[in-house]
Amino acid sequence: MPEGPEIKRAADKIAKAISQQPITELFFAFDRLKRFEETLAAATVIAVEPRGKALLTRFDNHLNIYSHNQLYGVWMVRKVQSYPQTNRQLRLAIHTAKKSALLYSASDIEVLTDYECDHHPFLSRIGPDVLNPATTVEQVAQRLMEKRFYRRRLTTLLLDQQFLSGLGNYLRSEILFAAGIHPSLRPVDCTAAQIQQLAEQAIALPRQSYETGGITNDLARVAQLKAQGLRRSQYRFYVFSRAARACYQCGTSIIKEQIGGRRCYYCPNCQPRP
Repeated sequence: MPEGPEIKRAADKIAKAISQQPITELFFAFDRLKRFEETLAAATVIAVEPRGKALLTRFDNHLNIYSHNQLYGVWMVRKVQSYPQTNRQLRLAIHTAKKSALLYSASDIEVLTDYECDHHPFLSRIGPDVLNPATTVEQVAQRLMEKRFYRRRLTTLLLDQQFLSGLGNYLRSEILFAAGIHPSLRPVDCTAAQIQQLAEQAIALPRQSYETGGITNDLARVAQLKAQGLRRSQYRFYVFSRAARACYQCGTSIIKEQIGGRRCYYCPNCQPRP
């Protein structure tokens, strides 16, 4: 599933392709949404906003297309009316004179008014977006110690979009490593210094990932590894997808565990169990 940085980059790309331009055609695959095609095609896209792992495509007539990629959805931006060869099913297409924004495989698509966005069951409940410049380290640190969150295991909490939106599985492992925190801990188990580190990394790593196209490893180290001829998959992460490989910081073998059905990676030396 794409995480916040990937969703935000997709939003940027879609907005660049179709915003502030006349729409020549708009297509929904779902019959329940067909009635909106003509109305939206007569409007103009004014913004494409990430909301955690969802997107809001906003129109100047106060309607919005809400879409959530979930596991299999993917956006593609192509030359107008140029469709890829794929077995995926086209769910939504927005065409302008030069570009087409195409959404494949996603099933969670709705058309909402501005009011409905504010009261939507997902949008109204998500936590602060880690990629939003308004979200601060102090805000995250305070949130970690709220009663509704502070006794939950961090490996679960960091995937909960009601806690912080935009985080996902690779960011979970990377944030815990960068903060030096063992996956078994809860916020209540952490020292004040660990809470501060966790809050800082929960902001810094997603934003670095967004800026670098998915790289969360130390950027100076990345430059060295690239100079040695390593592939992107070999230098992208601190620990994620690096099971049994040597930790970059101490040389200890990275451990992989299945936690809640999701992969989690950590270094037993840099993230010691208390």
